[in-house]
Amino acid sequence: MKVLSIDGGGIRGIFAIAILQALEDEYQQPIGDIFDLIAGTSTGAIIAAAVSLNKNMNEIQKSYQDYGKKIFVRQAKVGLFKSVYSDRYLRFLLKQAFGELTLEDIHKPLLIPAVDITHCKPFIHHSNYGHPESDDLSIKLWDAVLSSCSAPVYFPPNNVDKKYLSIDGGLWANNPSLVCLTEAIHYFNKSLEDIKILSLGTGLQTIDFTDDKKKYWGVKHWLPFHFPSLKVTPKLLDLSLQLSSESISYHCQLLLKDDYLRINEELGEEVPFDDVTYMDELRELGKDVYKKRRDEIIKFIEK
Repeated sequence: MKVLSIDGGGIRGIFAIAILQALEDEYQQPIGDIFDLIAGTSTGAIIAAAVSLNKNMNEIQKSYQDYGKKIFVRQAKVGLFKSVYSDRYLRFLLKQAFGELTLEDIHKPLLIPAVDITHCKPFIHHSNYGHPESDDLSIKLWDAVLSSCSAPVYFPPNNVDKKYLSIDGGLWANNPSLVCLTEAIHYFNKSLEDIKILSLGTGLQTIDFTDDKKKYWGVKHWLPFHFPSLKVTPKLLDLSLQLSSESISYHCQLLLKDDYLRINEELGEEVPFDDVTYMDELRELGKDVYKKRRDEIIKFIEK
């Protein structure tokens, strides 16, 4: 069973899209035709949903370029009394991309992790492939994706069908590889030897919390303010997402060994998930990483 797993990471999702663009060009067919199961969290959920519909990756890359600067326009500098960003343009982008399609309309196995904060539990949106926990397939695909993208403080929670509030799935499964592994074993009855996961990261930041001069730590250290703008950097959230992704990757590598291929790259600096000035750099980095690891990726897929 061939599985594609895509991390969360905000605008850094452009890195993963560039790799999928190159793979699509390589095989001259939609990415969704290459894999049996697809999963994505947060920005990865947008990409995974597009893959499940056999959408062209060039089109998705263009959408990120066109809407990135609109989505990440601050309505609050700090986010104390309202979310830093409105979800208006993100919601519009998702509606444009996925229209009125519901989870029932998606027969390709698709997994979208999110968090139900009304009932305080992690959960997964499943597409329509027979999973026993697919109890509400009437949810719009864009709504399920938005649920997984709603990073706390930065975006408001998503009210799903006026039934519960949902936030970013990255809080528990920023790298959904382990979710995929569990699904393959327990629902599809696959053994570890039958599972191959291609896991795409969104870049490894160098997140530096070194501050030898300060004895006491508070909000301004975990979520640094920039004066005089008072713009706050999502440092703590980015750290949590990166640690989540890499710990899951570590365990999947131990379990699957050579049948787990993780594609990620050091960014060499802090690249916050909301910093749209890095879009072109991230796209080029994704292309370079694919060139560098092309033979390894092709061998992995075709083995």
